[in-house]
Amino acid sequence: MSELLRPRLGARALTVHVALFVATCVTTYLAQDAIFAATLMTILLCHEMGHFVAARRRGVDVTLPYFIPLPPQISLGTMGAVIKMRSAIDDRDALFDVGASGPIAGLVVAVPLLVIGLTLSHVGPIPPDSVLEGNSIFYLTVKLIVFGHVLPSGSTDVQLHSMAFAAWVGILVTMINLIPIGQLDGGHVVRAWLGDRHERMSAVLHKLLVVMAVVVGAAMTALARARGHGWADALQWSAFGATPWLTWALMLALLRRAGDGHYHPPVGGGDLSPGRQRLAIGVVCVFLLIFTPVPMVPAM
Repeated sequence: MSELLRPRLGARALTVHVALFVATCVTTYLAQDAIFAATLMTILLCHEMGHFVAARRRGVDVTLPYFIPLPPQISLGTMGAVIKMRSAIDDRDALFDVGASGPIAGLVVAVPLLVIGLTLSHVGPIPPDSVLEGNSIFYLTVKLIVFGHVLPSGSTDVQLHSMAFAAWVGILVTMINLIPIGQLDGGHVVRAWLGDRHERMSAVLHKLLVVMAVVVGAAMTALARARGHGWADALQWSAFGATPWLTWALMLALLRRAGDGHYHPPVGGGDLSPGRQRLAIGVVCVFLLIFTPVPMVPAM
């Protein structure tokens, strides 16, 4: 195991990884509090180490994770983390293992922390100046189990404990990573599963991100207007739903440009092993369960 976890890097490079990790711990702490920072950083670390260990087991040359701190004044303190693969993976089974291991490892930690955090939370009136976290099928179901009814309900919603909020953020990050496009984790999984067909699929899904932004924005605008808000307030509110999808579409476009116009490097021939094909279906189902159309939005 010691050889597995020993990346080929010098003391200077290791210092960079550690410094970024510590800086991200500080920025997430300043963004919320110590419990939020500890919970979120644990989930992100497990996610990235899932990728790292799977890659090392498969003989893939990868770096340790680079954590990305952000100013707490404009964010939750981080953009997550990335691991750099020094060469493309040309074996489908290996590509699947590396792509799927991160989200799985992160969710194994995030889900119980979410449940514990929700038991520490309480239900109460929605403050008028609050920002509401988005719902997915999974999150709605967990709240139903913990509190006994669907939330939000009218002007009432769960007031999240810091642990619950951090776990929700961790699951949202996992959802974003599982979008089955390009070189996102979900893209690795589906590329290993479908091979070159995934390139065409990525192009279609990439366009659908923009369509998603338009649909979500239009629906939120109509809802705000139905509640009696003017056009300016309605459009401003709907921007919170549309902007994330446009942002992710732009980021994927930049990644595609960096990849010489390709969404994902080619993968070797042969089919994904039958067991991994079944797991790929499971990964897609997980993505659909945690899919969050509107990540965060101010209360109206």
